Amino acid sequence: MSSANQKLALRYFEEVCNGRKLNVADEIFAADHAHHDPSSPFAGPGPDGMKKLVSIYQTGFPDAHWAVEALYESGDIVTARWTGTGTHKADLNGLAPTGKRVRVEAIMVFRIANGKIAESWDVWDTLGMLQQLGVVPQMAAAGA
Repeated sequence: MSSANQKLALRYFEEVCNGRKLNVADEIFAADHAHHDPSSPFAGPGPDGMKKLVSIYQTGFPDAHWAVEALYESGDIVTARWTGTGTHKADLNGLAPTGKRVRVEAIMVFRIANGKIAESWDVWDTLGMLQQLGVVPQMAAAGA
């Protein structure tokens, strides 16, 4: 059975990301929400920052899907292990469409306060995505 905090984290993935309902971010993120992700310095504070972040990937990967593989909870922290998939069919932060399909694994941590997501940390395989898109060369396996 999911707790209220887990349900809040799931709303982010199911409604904002997959459901393309960006305005739900106004309901689930605190006004001063802080998102921590070194690969997304453009995401500003609050719900608007998360709308901007998600919309960039929804635009670049029109068929993008965020699949939550597992949820873990401890106190006011919810951790989600998720997998993102999509086909790069439009501009992605200046990267011209490649038409390539990607699969990216990630972990996102949410801190919940007063019934809203107050802070989040996203750690995802940015390098792997860029390699799948052919933007960064793949390294040879050790001993190869």
